[in-house]
Amino acid sequence: MRTAFIKQLVEAAKTNNKIFLLVGDLGYSVVELFAQQFPDRFLNVGIAEQNMTGIAVGLAMEGYNVFTYSIGNFPTLRCMEQIRYDMCYHNANVKVVAVGGGYAYGALGTSHHTTEELGMLRTIPNLNVLAPADPLEAQIITKMLCNNNEPSYLRLGKAGEPMVHSKDKTFSWGNIIEVFQGKGTAVLSTGSMLKYASDYIQKEKKEYGLYSVPFIKPLNLVDLATIASKYTSIITIEEHQRSGGFGSAILEGLHDLLEQEKIATLPKIKRLAIPDRFIGVAGTQDYLRKIAGLQL
Repeated sequence: MRTAFIKQLVEAAKTNNKIFLLVGDLGYSVVELFAQQFPDRFLNVGIAEQNMTGIAVGLAMEGYNVFTYSIGNFPTLRCMEQIRYDMCYHNANVKVVAVGGGYAYGALGTSHHTTEELGMLRTIPNLNVLAPADPLEAQIITKMLCNNNEPSYLRLGKAGEPMVHSKDKTFSWGNIIEVFQGKGTAVLSTGSMLKYASDYIQKEKKEYGLYSVPFIKPLNLVDLATIASKYTSIITIEEHQRSGGFGSAILEGLHDLLEQEKIATLPKIKRLAIPDRFIGVAGTQDYLRKIAGLQL
């Protein structure tokens, strides 16, 4: 996903001289493509993510569309105050990009497990929260962000994630994306859990419908209502803490729809997410997912 992101950012920067990229002392073998072509719009600020966010806001105030890029927790949890007060309170045109969402950097331990930031960030006003599932979603959403002036958070995987969608798949801002239809039960996935969900449903020959939800905030309640009217049961799956994350957003959205009388009944909901504890071991992403119980 990170390769799809940087390639699309480079393409956009060729025609938009307001795109600026800041990195926090990482991205080697990834960001060089941008740095070499646009040295005047690239800055490595070093291991100083809070300062990076402040610099980004200053550049945004001067008219730039600024992308900050670092590993998982570092441009997010470490920078919550700067994101809230500097970036979102001032509605600054900054896109925070975190590479290695969930357990993608699992071998580096808890400090690199990005498993709480979705819940924390989606409570901040003015902030879009996005988690694409495969390189195609990452490429399309990056293109959207290059033409969007709102504060946003983009959660990416690490590298090598396979395609789930066909190359001709298209979607618009905010869409819940149908992967395939089913009967009875719909699985709603966000981020890179989509590949696992797709493989499981097909291998086990389940009649589940499958949907990708890269737009966690704003959540598309029209699309959600359509799904709720077609299925009696919904399973949410995410590589994130159970409290406050994607599944919580779906529950909130469904209850809002019920209150507004836009759906007649609530589907049965099952949430698959990381339990309320730290997984304090190092290991591969798949290994840590199994320990956390992220299995249909």
